[in-house]
Amino acid sequence: MRIVVQRVTDAKVIVAEEIKGSINNGLLLFVGIVEDDTDEDIEWICNKLSGLRIFSDESGKMNHSINDVNGSFLVISQFTLHAKTKKGNRPSFTRAAKPDIAVPMYEKFKKSLQAITGCNVESGTFGADMQVSLTNDGPVTIIIDTKNKE
Repeated sequence: MRIVVQRVTDAKVIVAEEIKGSINNGLLLFVGIVEDDTDEDIEWICNKLSGLRIFSDESGKMNHSINDVNGSFLVISQFTLHAKTKKGNRPSFTRAAKPDIAVPMYEKFKKSLQAITGCNVESGTFGADMQVSLTNDGPVTIIIDTKNKE
C-alpha cells in the first residue's frame, strides 16, 4: 500500500459535479493498493498516520499529530501511484490491485483509519473520475509505502 500524504488547510473531491467529501484542517491521502497488501499493512499504515507528527506546534515546529489538531482525513483511491514508467512513454499499471481486491481493502482502510485515529474520514468514490482540489499547507507532502517499513 502506497499513500501520498498532504497536509491541507482544506480539500474537497467532486464526482459528477457533486461534492463527495471535504475537509478543513487535516490530511489528504491518495491511496494506491497492490494485490499483496494485507490487513497487517492497513493496521501498520493507520497507526503510522495516527502518530505522524507533521502539524505545527506553538513554536512552528512539526510536533503535533492529526489528533492534536482535531484534524480530518480525505481519502482518495489512486491506482496510478503504482505506475511503472521504465519502458516507453505510456505508464503501466499492472502492479495496482484489480477492483475485486482493491475495493474491499480500500473500504477496510477507511474504517480502520477512523477506528484507530478517532478522526473524521471523508472520501471520494472508488474508480470514479474525480476532481480533487486542495490547499497544501506548508507545503507538506510525504510518501509512505508499507513495502518500505524500515
